[in-house]
Amino acid sequence: MSATAPYAGPSPIRRPVAAAALLAALVSLVFGLLLAGAGPASAHAALTGSDPQDGAVVDTAPKEVTLSFSEAIAVGDDSIRVLDPSGKRADTEAEPRDLSEGGTVRYGVALHSGLPDGTYTVAWQAISADSHPISGAFTFSIGAPSETTVALSSQEAGGGPVGVVYDIARYAAYGGFVLLVGGSAFVLVCWRGGASALPMQRLVVRGWLTLTAATLVMLLLRNPYTGSGKFADAFDLAGLQSVLDTKPGAALVSRLLLLGAAALFIAVLFGTYARREDEQERKDLTFGLAVGGGVVAAGIAATWAMSEHASTGIQASIAMPVDVAHLLAVAAWLGGLASLLVALYRTPDIGSASVRSFSAVAFGSVVVLAATGIYQSWRQVGSWSALTGTRYGQLLILKVALIAVLLAVAWFSRRWTGRLTDTAVAPSGGKKKAAEENTAPDEASDDVAPERAAQLARQRAVLTATEKKRIRDADPERSGLRRSVLAEAAVAVVLLAVTTMLTSTEPGRTEEEAAGGATAATAPAAGGPVNLSMPFDTGGRNGKGTVRIDFDPGRTGSNDLHVWIDGSDGEPMDVPELKLALTLESKDIGPLPVVPDRLAEGHWTASGVQIPMAGDWKVDVTVRTSDIDQVTIDKNAKIG
Repeated sequence: MSATAPYAGPSPIRRPVAAAALLAALVSLVFGLLLAGAGPASAHAALTGSDPQDGAVVDTAPKEVTLSFSEAIAVGDDSIRVLDPSGKRADTEAEPRDLSEGGTVRYGVALHSGLPDGTYTVAWQAISADSHPISGAFTFSIGAPSETTVALSSQEAGGGPVGVVYDIARYAAYGGFVLLVGGSAFVLVCWRGGASALPMQRLVVRGWLTLTAATLVMLLLRNPYTGSGKFADAFDLAGLQSVLDTKPGAALVSRLLLLGAAALFIAVLFGTYARREDEQERKDLTFGLAVGGGVVAAGIAATWAMSEHASTGIQASIAMPVDVAHLLAVAAWLGGLASLLVALYRTPDIGSASVRSFSAVAFGSVVVLAATGIYQSWRQVGSWSALTGTRYGQLLILKVALIAVLLAVAWFSRRWTGRLTDTAVAPSGGKKKAAEENTAPDEASDDVAPERAAQLARQRAVLTATEKKRIRDADPERSGLRRSVLAEAAVAVVLLAVTTMLTSTEPGRTEEEAAGGATAATAPAAGGPVNLSMPFDTGGRNGKGTVRIDFDPGRTGSNDLHVWIDGSDGEPMDVPELKLALTLESKDIGPLPVVPDRLAEGHWTASGVQIPMAGDWKVDVTVRTSDIDQVTIDKNAKIG
């Protein structure tokens, strides 16, 4: 197509606006769906067992309660609380003792002596080694289960409005990092002329501002995010000091310090470097900026590696540098893609050589991503069952599928890149004449005011830029490349969101191990509903009948109890008093009293009846039919 060919199609000014609007709508949709459908960040350390176990009934009060976890955690003074049936503290309120040994992570709290019978609630909250808050609760009983007035907060650790804002900041931080690092690398490696382009400067600076603001928000909200869940605690100096003493807090502060160095890098890149005209000096400065910028970028990436998944679990010393390489490759690819999109839509000067240079950078990034991604997948998933049966594995499959789609679209972009040519640009037709007329007063007179000369220079620059952009936008190869890159960017936005979700999801390997540990520690024995029928005779008037008892599901743990009493005529029979007791004589457990509530005529029920272990249980039933007539009958039942 010649330089003077007429341009048919949408205005080149409207196209960038439409593209920006499309991307903004896509970003809003993706993040809206993620935040609307996501609850609090999934726990990355999990409770694998306890002593006493959840739902257990013990004869005598234990001296302490211990909790075991799937990986390392950080605890504080109130991380483990034991509450009696009235809601008062039954533990000594001291900091939990670290009882870990070997590969087992265990903490315990001492209990007061002389605790009365009843049901006790254990509430715990801690910080996983990969920086995410975890919490939970369970109950056990001394002597026999009882009613309890304990009311625990229904909000999980890391949830509520504070959790939502913290998650938004996490997404924004990753996005800012990608734009900052990827945009800077694009200018230095692919298009050095972009250092003078205002749209490129704005892209990188906005990435820096986004990352800085998100890091500050995360640092301030870290205390309420892992604790109270109240925004007011963001400015609690004592809480902030405690955050600074943790690994995540140190990582956030380190990131802020590195962002100060990044600000200096940006000032040199878009200041001294952009104005440098001597080729040798610019080459030397490019090398210095590449080394310095690379160190800063790696340092910022390391602030994630040192405080999240890579810092805990198996082979942490290998996983952290691999994670840094993975993050840098993501930034170079996706950030460079965003930079190319801006350059194609908002600047008229980027040439085919720069586009081909980015194609090579993107290919290298994909190779690094593949190598590091395979290692990370093995480390975090560990088995095929975890890949398909855990949320982390399913998100990982989605991420791989998105990468495949992105590579397919990139193949089309690469084809358009191969067709690109750089067209010589010169003002044509009437615009050329107008430009010459605009310069005539300058050349004819030395008396033109400086203000008028500056105005004319700006007009000439606008006319030249508009004409260059019109010609480039009319190039079908360039238009095809823009559309292809826009499609890549759309997929990249979703890919970045899924990647961020992976960092807040419990790894598949950990989830499976925790489920296995929990099953071994607390799973009830297999069984089925237990039905008993026992005739009785209290010796008094209307003192004969039959007691029918159902235990459902008839296994260890919590059971629903139903008792029916039928008179000698087979009709429902009410009695003044009905009591039960359960005894496991082989283990010297019991009797465990159960007092059911009357539900209807001849029908009594009790929920949450705890069977602590499987065995041949003796069920004693006491029936009173008058003030003086009562009898106790018993029958053995295999439960569990």
